[in-house]
Amino acid sequence: MLYAFLSMLILAACNTAGPHFRGLEATTVTVDGSTFDVRVRGELAEAIRTNSEYAPRFGPIRERAGRAMAMVSGCEVKEVRGDQSQATGLLKCPNAQRRNHPPTPVGLECVPVRGSKLKQLGGTSVEITCEKAL
Repeated sequence: MLYAFLSMLILAACNTAGPHFRGLEATTVTVDGSTFDVRVRGELAEAIRTNSEYAPRFGPIRERAGRAMAMVSGCEVKEVRGDQSQATGLLKCPNAQRRNHPPTPVGLECVPVRGSKLKQLGGTSVEITCEKAL
C-alpha cells in the first residue's frame, strides 16, 4: 500500500510547473505529435511535454516546444533551453502584443471510439471522437 501511494505521488509531479510558473494555468498545445502544457510569466515561457515518445531527442523537441510557446504567448521565442520533457523559453514581445487569451484552435484531433466497429456491406464504419487541436 505504501509503494502504491508513493508511486502515485511521484507520478502526480510529472507535469508540475517549475517554481517560477507555479499557480499559473497551463494551456495544452499539440505540435507535430508532441503535446505540451505551456505556462507564460513575463518574458519566460515553460513547456512540459506530457505525451510519451520513443527515444525523443531534444533537437526536434526544442523546435516544437518553441512553436508551442509562441502559439500560447503570441510572442517571438528567442531561445529554448531544457531537456526532452521540460523546456524554458526566453520571449521577445512588447507588452501590447502579448496574448491574454488562449490560442484559437486550428484543427481537430480524432480517434476511433473503442468497440464502435460495425461491418457493413462494402466496408466497415466506426464512430470517432474529436477534440480541438492547436
